[in-house]
Amino acid sequence: MLCSLYTAASGLAAQQFNIDTIANNLANVNTTGYKKVRPEFQDLLYLSLQEPVLQQENQGAGAGTPLGLYVGLGARPSGSQTIMRQGNLQKTENPLDVALSGSGFFAVSQERDGNNRFYTRDGSFKHDASGDIVTSDGCYVLSDNGNTINIPTGAKEISIARDGTITFTNSGDDDFQEAGKLGVVQFSNPVGLERAGHNLYQVTEASGNPQVNTADSTVEQYYLESSNIQVADEIINLITAQRAYELNSKAVQASDEMLGIANNLRR
Repeated sequence: MLCSLYTAASGLAAQQFNIDTIANNLANVNTTGYKKVRPEFQDLLYLSLQEPVLQQENQGAGAGTPLGLYVGLGARPSGSQTIMRQGNLQKTENPLDVALSGSGFFAVSQERDGNNRFYTRDGSFKHDASGDIVTSDGCYVLSDNGNTINIPTGAKEISIARDGTITFTNSGDDDFQEAGKLGVVQFSNPVGLERAGHNLYQVTEASGNPQVNTADSTVEQYYLESSNIQVADEIINLITAQRAYELNSKAVQASDEMLGIANNLRR
């Protein structure tokens, strides 16, 4: 009975983690470029009460036990799987709003020299006071050669090609000038990236190093990628997790009642 208490407690903790993850997904349903997180679970160690034994030919009937006897000890969260499915593209009116169609990431940096790099799917870019293209948090958007991209103040028309090349015209001049090319990178294992918050990802050993390869990614100007959260699916997952939590709490209650009965046998 004590085993059932600890087992049910582990189930409560696992379902709490499940609900926390679902709640975070729902909270980010309108976050640009957000990718769904799916919790994964594993069963814990088993208490072996009887091992299976193979029956030998020269032994009598009943000498073998084809089935073992085990007691499970619960479950635990084993990982958070990021679902990198493409989100829908939403039309905007800002020429610096860009979305990636494909599996790439924009390269950004917290420092102007390109150090301390991060990667993002959020293409809602802006100008800073110096004309550099930055994110909403002020991170510098990097070009394919690792430099910042600057568009002079007073630029009249900004165009971003599908390969990420940025061109603009100055006031009184209809000739386009090139400002740079957006740095779009890919990873051999993008789900291994570490979430750093603020719509940013960091490189890890599991993700591998960034590879400059835009063959699988195109840049769409005047669009932003919405989150890939399906609200109906998350609500169903939430109901399932809530019921699982309730069932584990019932197991705790049943174990407590059985212990109460055992304690009252001598009365």
